Amino acid sequence: MGILNTKKVMLAALFGSLTSVANAGYEIKLSDTDKLSFGGYIKLDARYVDGDVGYRDFWIGTGAPLEQSNSQFRIFANETRFNTKYVHGDVMGFIELDFLGGGGNEIVSNSAHPRLRHAFIKYKSILAGQTWSTIMNTSAIPESADFAGATVGLAFIRQGQIRYTYNNFQIAVENPESWGGDPANDDTPDLIAKYTFKGDWGNVSVAGLARSLTTASGESESAAGLSVAGRINTIGKDDLRFQVHKGEVGRYVGVAFAKGLDGEKVEDTTSYLVAYRHFWDESLRTTVLYGSAEADESGAERSQWSVNLFKNYTKELAIGFEVGNFSIDELGKDSDYAQLSFRYTL
Repeated sequence: MGILNTKKVMLAALFGSLTSVANAGYEIKLSDTDKLSFGGYIKLDARYVDGDVGYRDFWIGTGAPLEQSNSQFRIFANETRFNTKYVHGDVMGFIELDFLGGGGNEIVSNSAHPRLRHAFIKYKSILAGQTWSTIMNTSAIPESADFAGATVGLAFIRQGQIRYTYNNFQIAVENPESWGGDPANDDTPDLIAKYTFKGDWGNVSVAGLARSLTTASGESESAAGLSVAGRINTIGKDDLRFQVHKGEVGRYVGVAFAKGLDGEKVEDTTSYLVAYRHFWDESLRTTVLYGSAEADESGAERSQWSVNLFKNYTKELAIGFEVGNFSIDELGKDSDYAQLSFRYTL
């Protein structure tokens, strides 16, 4: 009888938790020290692209220039994701997957492969696993229908790392990769240190990157870069988000915009992003953004702008519409896009 009552209590707790939605998702309290949480969102995108840069479901730092303009329309739900967090006292484990791992057949089923986004363990001040790089300031990522928005101006990378946090200071060793050189001989982890200034006004982070790259001929080259990013509260609920990155940041910035090595030379990159979000009322808001990136050795130049309108119809359901442009500036190629997004947050 005691076991049956215990099961009833656990089931009641389970269903009680699943009927209430919080920002962190659905939470199940297993004991005084143990909690299990489920989160994520379901997202549908309807996207139209027209121009002489080839269609992508979302823009990244590279692009496919076309001989003549094309137009394409797609409806897809691959950005949908789910995550699970388990807390046992001072230990927390987190894992998240989405469906941007490829696959899919538009003729029949549109099945998409799941993809690992995050998988890490956190114990007090130590984090170990795959997650956002320490160089990133995730609060400086703008709200957009196009995934992440103006990725050419973002520090945006997930990878394996071991990170130590002390108050507002973080230092980490992270996975190395000599993109453009000889990654088979990467024997020194990347080193990142970051300090974040915080207050009622918002936050600004300053991060430094140091790493060793191996060229195709086997030579070792040092590389370093600086990142400054933040989110500043302005009038009412409005905010200004910005990022500036300079130096030999390579794959850390621009989502495949510039390699770490161009031939035998270390690539130097300058990129920035600025976005302003204005709330028309409690549930209706607009973000206007612009991002740009330039690489010295390869001569690559990219830019992107967009403006959108999002409305929350319930606490969990948001619908947004966005228009914008992505440009491969050094080739004089660009494409306009329009996107309608439905997002239900668990």
